[in-house]
Amino acid sequence: MASIDIRFGGYQGAFSVHNRAATVFGDTLAQTLGDDLAFALTPDITAQGHNAVDLLDMVATGEMTFCYFASSYLADRVPEFALLDLPFAIRDRAQAYAMLDGPLCHYLGDRIDEVAGFRVAAWWDNAFRHLSNSVRPIRHPHDCAGLKIRTLKSDLYMQSFAALGFEPVFYDVKDLVPSVASGAVDAQENAITNTYNMGVHNHHRWITLSGHFFGPAVVLCHKQTYDGWPAEVRTAVDAALATATAAQRDFAAAEEAAVIEKFDPAQNEVITLTEDERAEFAAAVQPVVEATVGRFRNELFEFLPG
Repeated sequence: MASIDIRFGGYQGAFSVHNRAATVFGDTLAQTLGDDLAFALTPDITAQGHNAVDLLDMVATGEMTFCYFASSYLADRVPEFALLDLPFAIRDRAQAYAMLDGPLCHYLGDRIDEVAGFRVAAWWDNAFRHLSNSVRPIRHPHDCAGLKIRTLKSDLYMQSFAALGFEPVFYDVKDLVPSVASGAVDAQENAITNTYNMGVHNHHRWITLSGHFFGPAVVLCHKQTYDGWPAEVRTAVDAALATATAAQRDFAAAEEAAVIEKFDPAQNEVITLTEDERAEFAAAVQPVVEATVGRFRNELFEFLPG
């Protein structure tokens, strides 16, 4: 068998849950392919001067074989990806994983396969997203008024935060911490593990466990490379990805719970919303939800989380 050269790119620290899962993928695949496999993981392409978003083009062209990335960034190619980002739609991981493994994500995988140079190889847990800020505690939508918030490059994210009263702006991942540290933004929203591991909590006293979005991550594979592998290699890759996906989801849930316990009350105030407070936020973004769902065909409605 010819050598199987796999280059896997990421944009997080070496010990992030995504990079740990990518390592599981490489190690598991090596058990099957042995010396025929040449596997290289680049944990953080931003350390090489790239923007994180460059990964999408790098995989589309085959410069990278695989990457992980927030699914929200694919909505400009397949608008239906926005349905994964409906605010306050997902309450827990059981509901989230039912969505990731269900018909909506199968449909989205088929759609992206039609229009891009990559295919969705797996769906990973990019964690629930929460708010942090340096100005005041956030318990109600009116607490968001006038705060400039860094968020993802997603129309739905921008619209949702504007509906809450924020002034949303986009910075690439590599510019997130500098924008927080300099005060260019008052707030940011992220997985709690990113907020802690990137040191955002050193600049933002208030952390609100809003869970406003559940963040799916896609593992993308260069389509031409995958299609060109022999059937036994594709089978081995698929099996190794399934192992890595199970590990990644376990890593994500465990790390999120552990990180919340790490915040020092002298430095950070962690705010858990009551059911009534969460309902206020959900009501504030409901017009955005209705407008988003209204853009798509009726037959997609059955795919949405209940």
